[in-house]
Amino acid sequence: MSANEKKPTVRRQKIRKSHRKARLLFFLILTAALLLVVIFAQQICPYDPNIQDTGISLQPPSLEHPAGTDRFGRDMLSRIIVGLQTSILSTLALVAVITVVGTAAGILCGYYGGILDSIVMRISDVCLAFPGLVFALAIAALLGGGLSNAVIALAVISWPKYARIARSQTLAVKGMDYISAARLAGGSSWQIIFRHVLPNSVGPILVTSMLDIGTMLMELAGLSFLGLGAQPPTAELGNMMSGGRSMLQTYPWVILGPGIAIFIAVVIFNLLGDTIRDYLDPKNSQRK
Repeated sequence: MSANEKKPTVRRQKIRKSHRKARLLFFLILTAALLLVVIFAQQICPYDPNIQDTGISLQPPSLEHPAGTDRFGRDMLSRIIVGLQTSILSTLALVAVITVVGTAAGILCGYYGGILDSIVMRISDVCLAFPGLVFALAIAALLGGGLSNAVIALAVISWPKYARIARSQTLAVKGMDYISAARLAGGSSWQIIFRHVLPNSVGPILVTSMLDIGTMLMELAGLSFLGLGAQPPTAELGNMMSGGRSMLQTYPWVILGPGIAIFIAVVIFNLLGDTIRDYLDPKNSQRK
């Protein structure tokens, strides 16, 4: 290839890279804005989300109550903001737990192998053999419902995916020459894991966890919708939709408001995860 033919290719690669950076920055800003709403939810709420006033129950959206009121006269916008806080914070805690637990289990299994690997991988096979949400429903019902129990139920069924990703990355890395050199240099197993194995495995795990936020948010809302998650009067998006499902045709804002909030949050996190995956994909830098 001549120098003149290479110039357009290099230029296109730079343009693609700048576009990926711009997209990543845009979705990071959107995610930061969403997290700021979550963090300062109590200060942003125009009304107390738990104060009841039956005199203004089931009012349609207006200037005074932009999202209307529910059957108890509570301001829907305030409850949606607080429900968003409850749902997202619970989801982030859930994703953090399954990422850490699954990654630790996968790296240890891949690095040491043997009986530990066989036992943990067979347990993960059992978890993956059942439909995820059905298994979570059974565990949540066994634990007795509640938001914390719903988080535990989803954590029990979700960690194997991270364990398998981390295990496969560890198996690919531990046979490399620099790992053998680190052993010959006197590095302990834990030093090798933290200095070499974990840094080379974190990319796919980070992308998976970012893409999982939206999925876990919907599944947590689904458990609450079915009565196995957050319980009244806690403001949680799935629980709010469950309480208003009988009024969809007569008072649609009671269920549409929380549903739109879930939709916006899931779309933002999914687009951020897709953008991070594209940005970290080494094939993109080599694509012509």
